[in-house]
Amino acid sequence: MVNGPLHGIARYALELCRHLPGLAPGWQFQVLVGPAGLPDDLGALHPRLTQIRCAAEFLSPLEQPAMLAALTLSGPALFHATSFSVPLLWPGKLVATLHDATHLALTESSSLTINAYYKAVVRPRASRAKALITVSEFSRGELAAHLQLAPERLQVIPNGVDTAFRMATESELADFRARRGLPERYFAAIGSLKHHKNLKVLGPIAESLPARLTLLAGRGARRALGFPDSVYELSPLSDRDLALFYAGAVAVLVPSRYEGFGLPALEAMACGAPVIAADAGAHREVVGSAGLLVDPDDSAAWLEAAQRLSRDEALRTELSLKARERADRYTWDDCARRTLQVYRRALALEDDGPRLTPPSR
Repeated sequence: MVNGPLHGIARYALELCRHLPGLAPGWQFQVLVGPAGLPDDLGALHPRLTQIRCAAEFLSPLEQPAMLAALTLSGPALFHATSFSVPLLWPGKLVATLHDATHLALTESSSLTINAYYKAVVRPRASRAKALITVSEFSRGELAAHLQLAPERLQVIPNGVDTAFRMATESELADFRARRGLPERYFAAIGSLKHHKNLKVLGPIAESLPARLTLLAGRGARRALGFPDSVYELSPLSDRDLALFYAGAVAVLVPSRYEGFGLPALEAMACGAPVIAADAGAHREVVGSAGLLVDPDDSAAWLEAAQRLSRDEALRTELSLKARERADRYTWDDCARRTLQVYRRALALEDDGPRLTPPSR
C-alpha cells in the first residue's frame, strides 16, 4: 500500500515497491494505491509493478469494504499490509508490518477513532496474519505487550536509508544555506507538533544555544510551540535538501520520546551529522553510541549536549564517523531481501501452494 507523502511508513512502502520486483523476477507484484493514485513527485517505482486502485482512502469509513473489493478482484496469493491499515474482511494470506505501538501506548495523543480502529481491526487481524513484521526490538516488545502477542510472532526487519542521504560537499552546503537564508552554523531540530515528538523541550534553551536553532516541523510550528522569533523555521524540503539540512548542521536534535524506529535520526547520521537524540524508544538501538542520548524532558541536558558538540570539534568528527558507519548497516535492499524471505515462508504455510511462485532453478 502506498498513499501520499513520504513520512516514514510511506517511505517504507515505496522502497519495498522499488526493490522487491528486482529480487524476485519470476513473481508478479501489485501495489494497492488510493483512489487518486500516486503523487507525480514520487518518481519511478518499478516497470513490473502494477497499480491497483482502492476506491476509498486508507483509514476512511469505507476503507474496509473498498479494500475487500480491490483484493477480491485482483486475487493476490499474499497481501502485505505495510501499515496498520489491514484488511479485516479479506480471508487471504496476510503479512502485516506494524511499525510501532504509538496509538496503543500513547492513547492520550491518539484520536478515539484511531484507538477504536486498532482494537476492532488491527488487533484481531494481526492475530490471524501469516506473519508479522516490525522495525525494531523496541517496537516488538511494545506491540507484543499491547496486542497480547508472543514476541516471537513479530520478526524484526529494520528500515533502510535512502541513497539521497549522504555526505555533502562544501559547495553544496554553501548553495543550500544561500537558498534558504541559513547561517554557516545552526542546530537542526526535526519533528512535528505531536505531543510525543517533544519539541517543546527545546523552547526554554532556544536562545541560549551556541548556534541558531532551525526548525523543520511543518508550517506554523514555531508559533504553535511558542518558540522565540530567533528560531528559524523551514518550509518542507525535498529529500536532497533535507540531506543538506542535516549535513550542514552543528548537530541534529531529535527529542521525540517515543519512536518505533527513528528514521529521521538515522537519515541524519547517514549524512554524517552528529545526532543528539532522546534517550527513549528505539533511539537506544538505532542511534546508540553513535550519537549523544539525552533525557527527553531535561532542557538543561539538551543545552549541555549542544554546547559540548559546538566547542569540541574532535567529538563532532568522531560522532560523524560513527554515525555514517552505523547508518551503513541499514539498507533498503537488505530490508527488501529479508521481507521477501518472510513472503516465501508465509506462502509455504498452505498445502495447496502459492499461485505466485519463485522462479525454478
